[in-house]
Amino acid sequence: MTRLKHAFRFLTTLLMMLCVASTSTAQDNQGSTQSNRKEADLPHVLIIGDSISIGYTKPTIELLKDVANVERVKANCGDTKRGLQNLERWLGKTDWDVIHFNWGLHDLCYRHPDSKTQGHRDKVNGTISVPLAQYEKNLEALVKQLEKTGATLIWATTTPVPEGEAGRVVGDDLKYNEVATKIMKQHGIKINDLHQLASEFDAPHWAGPGNVHFKQAGSDKLAQQVAKEIKAALPVNSNHPN
Repeated sequence: MTRLKHAFRFLTTLLMMLCVASTSTAQDNQGSTQSNRKEADLPHVLIIGDSISIGYTKPTIELLKDVANVERVKANCGDTKRGLQNLERWLGKTDWDVIHFNWGLHDLCYRHPDSKTQGHRDKVNGTISVPLAQYEKNLEALVKQLEKTGATLIWATTTPVPEGEAGRVVGDDLKYNEVATKIMKQHGIKINDLHQLASEFDAPHWAGPGNVHFKQAGSDKLAQQVAKEIKAALPVNSNHPN
């Protein structure tokens, strides 16, 4: 009987110790959850675009650190055909506050299967990826899908096509931007004119002759304007610093 009493006391003491440990752990977890909750309280921003947006995403994230949770689609979003095929998956389940998006450079690119140039680009013998009329229809459909998210939308104009680009015709960027601008104005969507900004870049900002991409200096300047437009579009009642 005495042994049973000792065993009972031992078990009681052990259970009390476990309860204390459990309470302590729960408190630690609450602290960690609170920390995550503060981060989760920041507005959620999604960037959609091609490799140009890949270049300016990281500096944009840094510029909006502690202001917004900025993410970019984990893929090169390519042309509007790829957008229509994948947009629902790219949006996921997140309740986005702001979506900054662009399509264009891949749509207006000419490609030929026999071309040895990167991406099979060939504006002489190739076929355009998405003709202008189809681009307009595709972009209109994408905008309607994006509007269903309830997010504030920002359209980024397509950056310039430089002289000597293997698969793109100089001036097509203006034509595609004109169509996109018409759509955005019809839908009341803010336009971030990256084309105008990049048109003013000096040679050191560009990746090289005939290359649509930018060196880090160019991407950083694009990011400054992207971050500025996103910050201006953030919900006024969000818990981010001014």
